[in-house]
Amino acid sequence: MNIRKLKNLEVSSIGLGCMGFSQSYPPFIPKEEGIKVIRQAVDLGVTFFDTAEAYGPFKNEELVGEALKPVRDKVVIATKFGYDIKSADESYDGNNPFGLSSKPEHIIKAVEGSLKRLQTDHIDLYYQHRVDPDTPIEVVAETVSKLIKQGKILHWGLSEAGVNTIKRANAVCPLTAVQSEYSMWFREVENNGVLAALEELGIGFVPFSPLGKAALAGKFNKDTKFDKADIRSTIPRFSGENWEKNVKLVDYVNELAIKKNCTPAQIALSWLLHQKEFIVPIPGTKKISRIEENIASENVKFTTDELKEIREKLDSIELIGNRYSDAQEKLINKD
Repeated sequence: MNIRKLKNLEVSSIGLGCMGFSQSYPPFIPKEEGIKVIRQAVDLGVTFFDTAEAYGPFKNEELVGEALKPVRDKVVIATKFGYDIKSADESYDGNNPFGLSSKPEHIIKAVEGSLKRLQTDHIDLYYQHRVDPDTPIEVVAETVSKLIKQGKILHWGLSEAGVNTIKRANAVCPLTAVQSEYSMWFREVENNGVLAALEELGIGFVPFSPLGKAALAGKFNKDTKFDKADIRSTIPRFSGENWEKNVKLVDYVNELAIKKNCTPAQIALSWLLHQKEFIVPIPGTKKISRIEENIASENVKFTTDELKEIREKLDSIELIGNRYSDAQEKLINKD
């Protein structure tokens, strides 16, 4: 695979978002099978793996840690802190968020837990999962800076943060990457200043849900219904009349795939890779065949005219509904 840089951190140009192994996107596969898929991804050239203590909760880090332990020196592991996880309730499905906490003592406790579950002595990239409005971002940055000096963290980043927050955090402890949702299905970072700020500051960008939570993966149509345990059942953009209207974009991507002789997912990922060199998408999947498909998106090329035509078409399609439930939307930092 090609290599890209998140600031000075080298990773494969396409990573693997691991959340779906443990929550939000049922059905789930046995742990042993998940370990096998992750290790096969490494064999295919993927070096960038994304997890979080909140996924499961805790189970996802345990899975990723066990899977990558034999190749720890060959991969980059990103995980996250910032949710106030009271317990690992077996009934938790990941669709309703925990409360937030980025108090220094909470971060210190969280990093120790993640190190243990990941079976490693350092975390390559440590994100604040969501911005805690009750803890100044400068305090968070100072705490993380101390952990970096101790060698427990090598790089840090923010997830779903606004421009001012990014700049304030970066001024105290330089950020390596920012993570947020970005795809043909959701392009807010183009309009809210985040993408431009990251380019200006030399910070990498990691789009999660680069396939629009699989809307652009070529497997859904207007009649698709989502199980109540599936996070998409809680998202307005996927519900009822909204979904029926939003399928217009799905159909367009499908048409592009036919024209370019590739899959819809490859269209969506290639389009992202063409936007900026500091972008590294992390599509999630539990299937090795999908990982192979995603990696091959590197081979799909667009001309300048094609990219212009695609952008004009995307601008003409109005997508209806928020990308999160009301509870999840409230946790997004827009400052």
